[in-house]
Amino acid sequence: MLSDPSRPLYEVKAGLFKGLAHPIRIRILEILSGADEVSVSDLLRDIELEPSHVSQHLAVLRGHRLVVSERRGSLVFYRLAYPQVADLLRVARALLGEILETTHQQLAEQGALPAIPDTSRSIDR
Repeated sequence: MLSDPSRPLYEVKAGLFKGLAHPIRIRILEILSGADEVSVSDLLRDIELEPSHVSQHLAVLRGHRLVVSERRGSLVFYRLAYPQVADLLRVARALLGEILETTHQQLAEQGALPAIPDTSRSIDR
């Protein structure tokens, strides 16, 4: 995975983005971005998924070294492994906003185009 030094950097980056490539994982990272650490029970409450599904997503995020966990008694807490993950999420959100704004402008421009007359003829029988 990330620790294979023979892999080209672009492949390692692609693997990182695969770790991000699920809406639930993005949501988990957004929640973790807003706090120093979050317990699994709080994640479960905020995400409203089956514990096994959240656990699988957390395992993927751990595998891609995006989050770290710490057990304290019967509770497990998660936090971002690197503060740059929050920066990456902010940049992605800003980029998405710009893309959506461009799309909105293009749709508005399309709506302002003159109508194209319907020249098809219906044949009545």
